Amino acid sequence: MDGSKNQLLHVDIYIDEHDPRKGILDLVRRLRPNWKAQDIQMKAFTEGITNQLIGCFVGSLQQPGCVLVRLYGRMTELYVNRDQEVEMFQVFHAHGCAPEIYCSFQNGICYEFVRGTVLDDELLRQPSIYRLIAAEMGKIHSIQAKRGLPAEPLLWTKMSHFLKLVQTNINTGPSEQWSAKRPAALQGVPSYETLSVEMESLKKHLSQIDSPVVLCHNDLLTKNIIYNHKEGTVKFIDYEYADYNYQAFDIGNHFNEFAGVTDVDYSLYPSQELQRDWLMAYLESYKRSSGRGVSVTEAEVTQLYVQVCKFSLASNFFWGLWAILQSRYSSIDFDFQRYANARLSYYFEKKEEYFGLTSSRLTCSTCEENP
Repeated sequence: MDGSKNQLLHVDIYIDEHDPRKGILDLVRRLRPNWKAQDIQMKAFTEGITNQLIGCFVGSLQQPGCVLVRLYGRMTELYVNRDQEVEMFQVFHAHGCAPEIYCSFQNGICYEFVRGTVLDDELLRQPSIYRLIAAEMGKIHSIQAKRGLPAEPLLWTKMSHFLKLVQTNINTGPSEQWSAKRPAALQGVPSYETLSVEMESLKKHLSQIDSPVVLCHNDLLTKNIIYNHKEGTVKFIDYEYADYNYQAFDIGNHFNEFAGVTDVDYSLYPSQELQRDWLMAYLESYKRSSGRGVSVTEAEVTQLYVQVCKFSLASNFFWGLWAILQSRYSSIDFDFQRYANARLSYYFEKKEEYFGLTSSRLTCSTCEENP
């Protein structure tokens, strides 16, 4: 990949997630030796539902030099490749799309604090801001694979891994008894057999779609976007799932996040009008960053819109599986069962409609509405 992987400082300490202050002070002392321990302040950020995130600073968080300490969530090593995360972090930083990563430690990483405010659901819908997000994603998607080698999409490998974990770590009996014997916390989610069949159906359908494989964030929820009002910029944070993947997946995944996390509400899913405006800004940035000019046609927007709708199904399925696993392992106070049900329910609700979408049908429909 462009931007070679530099050797990252590793500090051999483990920080207690239940009482992290002492361990964090030991860590920050090595990164900021000029800071006096009595002056160091800490702020816990509560937006994350996988990891703990703690900001360390002297004076103000908005001053340069602040350090973010991220403690990995319990058992996340089962489904997150931490070496890959660090490598992606460094690649994004090399291209001006991520903060600097300072070091790793036994159960986490430290990196530069991105100044600005965490986006909220209302800001996410403002045209001036969502166009910035679209442009930033277009810039990221233009980053080329090393030496031009074709990249494999993350989606099917990761989804298969999730499904295998669902089977081997939650299954408490023979596969035909999985639904009856699984933990009470997971009652209500589809059986392993149903999930397995659906994954194959998704793969068969989506593999026929010609969506480019590009470098993706893969987890662009609202709280992973930092908006700097003074500079008029947005930056993405958290690269646990960053990797090469289908272009339309990254976009469809972001559109799903309009529905929220704590209380998922798909009535907030962006309208076709908003999506098309977003996609126009995205394609202009993607083409410009790829050196292909900025001229974008309505037909190109329509084609990408159809692809995004279809891959948004994969996003719901992917995070539904993830939430099933989190409900088993995570120590974070969050209703993962309800989240799994919300994502998978919407997948089944929209599957037939989105599978049936075609660019030609949408184009004809638009012509009828606008004679």
